[in-house]
Amino acid sequence: MRNLFRKWREGLARTRKTTFGRIAQMLGATEITDETWDDLEALLIQADLGVDLTLELLDRLKERVRKEGVTRTDELQQLLREELARYLTPPPRIEFPDQPTVILVVGVNGSGKTTTIAKLAHRFLNEGRSVLLAAADTFRAAAIDQLKVWGDRLGVPVIAHQPGSDPGAVTYDAIRAAQSRGIDVVLVDTAGRLHTRYNLMEELKKVYRVAGKAHPGAPHHVWLVLDATTGQNALQQARAFKDAVNVTGVILAKLDSSAKGGMAFAIRRELDLPILFVGLGEKPEDLEPFDPEAFLDGLLGEAEA
Repeated sequence: MRNLFRKWREGLARTRKTTFGRIAQMLGATEITDETWDDLEALLIQADLGVDLTLELLDRLKERVRKEGVTRTDELQQLLREELARYLTPPPRIEFPDQPTVILVVGVNGSGKTTTIAKLAHRFLNEGRSVLLAAADTFRAAAIDQLKVWGDRLGVPVIAHQPGSDPGAVTYDAIRAAQSRGIDVVLVDTAGRLHTRYNLMEELKKVYRVAGKAHPGAPHHVWLVLDATTGQNALQQARAFKDAVNVTGVILAKLDSSAKGGMAFAIRRELDLPILFVGLGEKPEDLEPFDPEAFLDGLLGEAEA
């Protein structure tokens, strides 16, 4: 447990030293003034909470300060932590309802999607499950090659067709292969080119439908990978994916590279989706189930006893 806490602390060091660190410095042992609220508003927006969430949060804090008679900023810091915690929930238990359980992984190119798939495969293998990867991002030859490299490294099969081929056909063949081989989990990598958003979403819908034809009930999960370094811009992307393919959870990649981190609070409010995992480094083992308490500790320091 201590090692896990250290991993969160180290993974969030960049965020803690910048935006959230400045919030902690500002909330020292001084009197709460109008300037306190102005400064806190600016810092929360800079931390990528977004304007709407920031204003909502400040309203709640001001109400609590009034009701509870809080006058000093060090007390306000604890209230801020408690209110931020309201926007975070522990991830649900990941269910594997069928063999194979088919997981569609979606997100824009560059979000860390393919690397996240490799990290998921590593995690499931360590849990004793067999895994097969489907290279359904046929638009980019590099994505197919990257997935094959990961497959070789992890020792898991990869089903791939030629670049430019039908991603639905790849998905179908991958699920059929998993059925015949008794594989537990199929992870489907998908394309994410936003400059043709309509075509992309129609293609994803087709992959979704084909998965159900290959294996009734599939896909069992649709996980959206968001790049934590892109902040609020990622939420706009997320809405498009959610509308297209019934996204069931979010994976926040590159959290260790983000200087802000506030997007995590907005995801639940704006998308009503749980954060399932976060990326805290480059190695296959650097994908952790989301832990709200560890996340807050990593950003703001450990809570007072």
